[in-house]
Amino acid sequence: MTKLSSLDQKINQVFTGCVVRKDLVKEIRGNAIVPSYVLEYLLGQYCTTSDEDSIQSGIQSVKEILSHHYVHKNEAELIRSNIKEIGRQKVIDKISVTLNEKDDTYEASFFNLGINKVIVGSQTIKKNPKLLVSGIWCIAEVEYYHVEDPKVVPWLLSSLKPIQMARSDVDGYKEGRKNFSMDEWIDFIMQSMGLNPEVFSRRNKFIQLCRLIPFCERNYNLMELGPKGTGKSHIYSEFSPHGMLLSGGEVTVPKLFVNNSNGKIGLVGFWDCVAFDEFAGNQKKIDKALVDIMKNYMANKTFSRGTQTMGAEASMVFVGNTSHTVPYMLKTSDLFADLPDKYHDSAFLDRIHCFNPGWEVDNLRQDMFSSGYGFVVDYFAEILRALRNDDYSAEFNKFFTLGEDISARDRDGIKKTFSGLMKIIFPNNDATEDETKELLTVAIEGRKRVKDQLLRIDSTFNRTNFVFFKNCEPFKEIPVQTLEEIEFHDIYFHGVPEAVPTSSADQHQTAVEAPANETQINAIKEHVLEEKHEEIKENQKGFSLNELVAPYLKGCKKLSITDPYIRNFFQQRNLMELLVSIVQMNYPLEEIEVHLITIEDEFKGDKQEENFNKMKESLARFGLIFTWEYDTARTIHARHIETDTGWKISLDRGLDVYQSFGGDAFDVLTYLPELRPCKAYEVTFIKINK
Repeated sequence: MTKLSSLDQKINQVFTGCVVRKDLVKEIRGNAIVPSYVLEYLLGQYCTTSDEDSIQSGIQSVKEILSHHYVHKNEAELIRSNIKEIGRQKVIDKISVTLNEKDDTYEASFFNLGINKVIVGSQTIKKNPKLLVSGIWCIAEVEYYHVEDPKVVPWLLSSLKPIQMARSDVDGYKEGRKNFSMDEWIDFIMQSMGLNPEVFSRRNKFIQLCRLIPFCERNYNLMELGPKGTGKSHIYSEFSPHGMLLSGGEVTVPKLFVNNSNGKIGLVGFWDCVAFDEFAGNQKKIDKALVDIMKNYMANKTFSRGTQTMGAEASMVFVGNTSHTVPYMLKTSDLFADLPDKYHDSAFLDRIHCFNPGWEVDNLRQDMFSSGYGFVVDYFAEILRALRNDDYSAEFNKFFTLGEDISARDRDGIKKTFSGLMKIIFPNNDATEDETKELLTVAIEGRKRVKDQLLRIDSTFNRTNFVFFKNCEPFKEIPVQTLEEIEFHDIYFHGVPEAVPTSSADQHQTAVEAPANETQINAIKEHVLEEKHEEIKENQKGFSLNELVAPYLKGCKKLSITDPYIRNFFQQRNLMELLVSIVQMNYPLEEIEVHLITIEDEFKGDKQEENFNKMKESLARFGLIFTWEYDTARTIHARHIETDTGWKISLDRGLDVYQSFGGDAFDVLTYLPELRPCKAYEVTFIKINK
């Protein structure tokens, strides 16, 4: 039996009966092609426990239920035959209903079972109106009763129960939240999404959390573009029975809004979140009338049916794949470049509240999925739906004020994103000043990314100074920049008319940029060295630690590296990369001595020693003498490099500066560290012998 982590123990203690181990979904899925919330609904009936025997018994029960009741399309004929012979049977299937106006009846269609025109009572429709729009997954009891009249369908619907919770205990949920710190709660939510929080940086966790906002915030417009395989659409198809994912990104006005011929309301009237998958694609044919109606709906929450104006609360999500890198798009066009022409429109894009940077998310790997405990998806989906009634959009005003330059539409986007994050992370509205600042910064960056790209598309937009202020320091700006602006500062505003800088963010570049070519690299190396402090943003790319410190190592004959954490393979790999860069600077004319001070691995000391010896032997052939010692007292904490030329380089994270990545022989990031996303860290260069 696997020992539970301290977080999993707390989760099971506080939310008994509402959580499930997330790896069980894969174990029971088999070849059942159903959303995760359907499987977790069943798990929630049998496996909401941490007792291993009960879990195994519950898994067996769920497998038997799926085996006996889930309808596989290729076995539909056999199940129909069984129902005929036995008389009735419960099935798990996706059911949709249409109104037969000629006979004044509601008729159900079973997606996998393949039966149609099954009569449904009006009361069932009143209780479950979503049956009329694209259908819902249900547990239904079907009977067979044959009569001589060929017009009468022999199939009868005895009972129908949607696979979703009847109610949600929001008060109990909020009370349970009080037992967790912010970091613990974020990790809990990540596990509830089926993701392993240990392999995600804090920034990447917020990117994932932003995907949940459309489920808890009414009329929220989110866009996320990025490479294939990063899980952009997964959350909208698998996570909630209140979300609808439209494949292909193409839809008609009647299906989405209203059918003027019969007055039937479309998807926005029934679903909390309507997501458009594969939204990008320059060649797609788009109905301009649809775009115009969407513009009005996204701005005003209303749409027209003839002369009548109607309202709805569905949030809109647009996810699609990019075909180029971020710097290429910034250099040649904009970050919306892959959208169809009719959506590549400033009026439409200005309605987007948050532009989530999907290009920062790694392709999903096996180690990214959680085996820990998280909320039963259906329970959590109902909680998020209930939280749509709350409004936290102005709560940051207790501590902060937005800059006057930020327009009303920008403020609306910022407030809605902030409100959504508050509901997800602080449902009790008890965030501290520092916690509020972090959420507000995320919200401002999401809207700034939209506005900065609009400057490239439409010259009538003015450059906005995205800053905010502490209420107690009304004249001290807190600027916000997108990560792309920091990484690619030289081309970020390419083609945008210059604006007079109004903040320190416009006047001073705080991040280190990658040398674009060999000439620039040489220029940096030859630059006069000076004491300075550098801050690297989380997920920032475009340079390596080796290039950052290389100018200060040039010309030295001896240097020492102090870092207590050179234990794991990736930490030793980072050390080797630094030593190789030192070889490149000195070989073949010079020799250099490098001494490492670290702490011996308590459990894998033999492997650590073996790897150091391998490094020593390899480096010695190229003039680098590598030695090491262990701090047996285990007292070292500060991490730094000292050279015999009088420089001390203080590294707050030591050599552990890169986010986790695959790192196999066919991964580009293995060979180009400057392209790896970084962890947030700081470097200080100090002259100790002046």
